[in-house]
Amino acid sequence: MSRTPKLTDRKALETHRARAARAPVTFLHEVVAEALTERLGEVNKTFKKPLLVGHITPPFVQAFPDAPRIDDAPELVITKAAQDLVLHLFGLHWADDPVGQMVQSRLALAPDGLFIGVMFGGATLNELRSAMAEAEAKLTGGLSPRILPMGDLRDLGGLLQRAGFALPVADSETYRVRYPNLAKLTTDLRGMGETNALADRLRTPANRAFFAETETIYRQNFSDEGYLLASFEVIFLTGWAPSADQPQPLRPGSATTRLAEALGVPETKLDDPPG
Repeated sequence: MSRTPKLTDRKALETHRARAARAPVTFLHEVVAEALTERLGEVNKTFKKPLLVGHITPPFVQAFPDAPRIDDAPELVITKAAQDLVLHLFGLHWADDPVGQMVQSRLALAPDGLFIGVMFGGATLNELRSAMAEAEAKLTGGLSPRILPMGDLRDLGGLLQRAGFALPVADSETYRVRYPNLAKLTTDLRGMGETNALADRLRTPANRAFFAETETIYRQNFSDEGYLLASFEVIFLTGWAPSADQPQPLRPGSATTRLAEALGVPETKLDDPPG
């Protein structure tokens, strides 16, 4: 029996999130909470039984005050078919088995219930990732895992289908933030609970020379008017629990109207292929 590779040190992640709760940095979560509210307002449905899963910070609690909240542990504490909305918040990029998280979320939904997963995508912190890699290679001649690997939009959208959701949609927003220095960016990552919790991370803290070299390279390649530029790609994964009431694709060959007729243009037939 194969086992899912371990990506995340869950104990370290929980420690980082607890530390972040004491001095939270939530500007991205505020933007996302507002975006979720707007997206749900565009859906022609009233949700009465929402569930929040994952890294749930004050902006999400304020936006959905009556929703129960659970941790994004490998095994979610759910009741099957009990919810009409599941919001999985900033936990899927840390999941060893993101498809498993989505499947469990789908099982928590009643038919025609809505799932929205919010996670960081592959463009997140690409500037910091590049600067750290170059600095470490220069100083030590090697590389070590320092920033979580994150998926791209196309691959992550495919996970919705694998998890059994109907009408899957994946889209993203990229937010670029300016920082006066590397220390401020690091402080914000701590306040987000998004510092290194990789299972294979180095356990020895990096020295000052490494951070100094990283900042030098960062400024040379990713700065604007003296500020360091940092990208945060937020991916929204949307899918519905299957229901007989949902629109279904037509069976191939069942069309009753020709495309040319629908478009109002002459139809040109191809010649029969030779013999």
